[in-house]
Formats: sequence, structure tokens, C-alpha cells
Amino acid sequence: MPSLEAGQAAPDFTVASHTGEQVSLHEQRGKIVVLFFYPKDDTPG
Repeated sequence: MPSLEAGQAAPDFTVASHTGEQVSLHEQRGKIVVLFFYPKDDTPG
């Protein structure tokens, strides 16, 4: 997967939200979006 530089737009993607709803990045255009990743539970990180 190619990396992004600061200020570069993220590619569109679709993921399941915590409620199971499918959410696409393009649907959030014009909104502030925070995407948070965390390591697997009980692993160093």
C-alpha cells in the first residue's frame, strides 16, 4: 500500500462503523473526519 504525504488526500474507502453501518470516505466530504487505528488488544504498541 502506498504511503501518504502530509496534506495529501486519502484514497476513498468503505468500512463498517461500530454499529455495523457501511461508511464511505467520499460520503464525508466537507466534514471533519478522524480515523483512529489501534493495535490488537494485549499487544505492545
